[in-house]
Amino acid sequence: MSTTQPLGRSAAAPPLRVRDQAREAAALIAFSAATACSLALALLLLTHLGSQG
Repeated sequence: MSTTQPLGRSAAAPPLRVRDQAREAAALIAFSAATACSLALALLLLTHLGSQG
């Protein structure tokens, strides 16, 4: 068994509550969606600009 602690957590820190985990999950989902939309828009713009020339 490993005795190492995850990064950023001390041995005395209480475990994360469910609402904290849900908040982190929602932030990750929002970040992923924003990144995917940004990349899709960038590719669409590049395709549009490429078809004009």
